Amino acid sequence: MPIKDPAENQTRQPRKNGVWLPIVLFLATCLSTFWAAGTNWRPYAHLDALERAFWAFWQNLPQGSWGAALRESLAILNLDWSKGLIYMLAVMSILLIHEMGHYFMALRYGIPASFPFFIPVPILPFGTMGAVISMEDSHANRRQMFDLGITGPLSGLAIALPITLIGIWQLPDAPAVGSGFRFHNPLIFQLLIAYLRPEYPTPMYLDLNQFNPYLMAGWVGMFVTGLNMLPISQLDGGHVAYALLDRGAHGLARGVLVAAIIFVLFTEQYGWVVMLVVIILLGINHPPSDEDSEPLNPLRRAIGWLALLVPILCLSPIGITPAAH
Repeated sequence: MPIKDPAENQTRQPRKNGVWLPIVLFLATCLSTFWAAGTNWRPYAHLDALERAFWAFWQNLPQGSWGAALRESLAILNLDWSKGLIYMLAVMSILLIHEMGHYFMALRYGIPASFPFFIPVPILPFGTMGAVISMEDSHANRRQMFDLGITGPLSGLAIALPITLIGIWQLPDAPAVGSGFRFHNPLIFQLLIAYLRPEYPTPMYLDLNQFNPYLMAGWVGMFVTGLNMLPISQLDGGHVAYALLDRGAHGLARGVLVAAIIFVLFTEQYGWVVMLVVIILLGINHPPSDEDSEPLNPLRRAIGWLALLVPILCLSPIGITPAAH
């Protein structure tokens, strides 16, 4: 997801940033996503084991080698290495391709941009809150802004879709009784499960213990893509909507925000409140481009209008709720 950098830079050259912070955050997110899947999507329930493993490592270290101390600690954690590695590679591929779509498009147009900043959250079942990239997109004209906004989501979706298909094919015939959290599926999940696995009893939702690493990566990828394509503020969808509608995108953004607030109040889905506050603080209206009169060709307009349907397909309004017992 690109975010606007308020700093002014008239050189129109790719920004020369340090790479250490992006690298550290990338590696931390690799670890947090591996940890989330390796604990069978319950990292919050393994904090005690993590503490015991840490102290066991330091207590055993003086008595032997680093390897022996590490093996003792890992035995305490009892991680599912296969699930952790598959999920880490799958979800990080989706997020990385999404952000690099923005980055390489910024390089093409000479728009100053940072490397992606990944967001590790090791206590969440999916281990991350995605990634952001800082771009000085006020230097982009209308057509360039469209390309900057659309490239990331479409690139990520191209990876997320085949990963999701693999995950759906690997769903068990008889899902176990739900526990923990229930992930309500976006429309694209429901359609694909109904088509590929018509015998599956719960296409509208998946309980936490029904997920395999491919399916969780696909769910996260669809969620990130759908959220970023909301036509509001400086989200990717905000860029696309502004390129299509010019100042008319402001009315669309306000309408989406009002609808979201009404939805939260009537359905009590208060998990969306933080996101709504962030959007309001960023600014509801999309700022003008460097040249609003730059036209979009018919192909870009067609792709743009289709892309605005992505939140309907990829974003579940209910999201995650406690699972029924």
